[in-house]
Amino acid sequence: MGRTADAIAEGVAIATAAARLSVKNQILVGTIAGGGVFDIDKYSAQARDALLAMAQESEQAAELLTALRKKARGRHSDPSGTHDYRDRDVRNLKRRIKQSLGVAGKLREMTEDPEALRRLVEDARAAAWADVRGNLDRRLRVEGMRPDQDPDYDKMRDARIQALKLVDLQALSSQQRARKKREKTERRAASGDAGA
Repeated sequence: MGRTADAIAEGVAIATAAARLSVKNQILVGTIAGGGVFDIDKYSAQARDALLAMAQESEQAAELLTALRKKARGRHSDPSGTHDYRDRDVRNLKRRIKQSLGVAGKLREMTEDPEALRRLVEDARAAAWADVRGNLDRRLRVEGMRPDQDPDYDKMRDARIQALKLVDLQALSSQQRARKKREKTERRAASGDAGA
């Protein structure tokens, strides 16, 4: 029983983490990209949907394992591959079915628990904020850094000069040539018009 309970707890933790990631992404898109307002009820419904999807996935896994267990029963030859189960695998398959159904049951219980949904949404919101804060911090640190604050300034100086020569100055030169060519073409067109 201990091994099954541990496997169920681990499965629930993994599914909850996946649901939290899904809700976090929805929060980021809905509030930042979409300009919306954080609404815990809206995201609780999305958390419920994410958990239900995970529960259905676990139930489908249990159905597949049940079919594999039935097929394996009474087969005593050597397997031809990883998922070619035999009679000796029936007990392990039965345990995996029980674990998958246990995970699905716990996830479905969470969908009916407003406090569990609220915790999941709050955790997702905290994770979304951590992403935003981290991105802002990195951008501000990189864009606002002075040479005396960058410990790698001297080491990276040669690479920056090389990039300036090979990329930036070449691009600038190419832009200037294109502009001069365009201006020359426009002058010719204007002088042709003036002569008409």
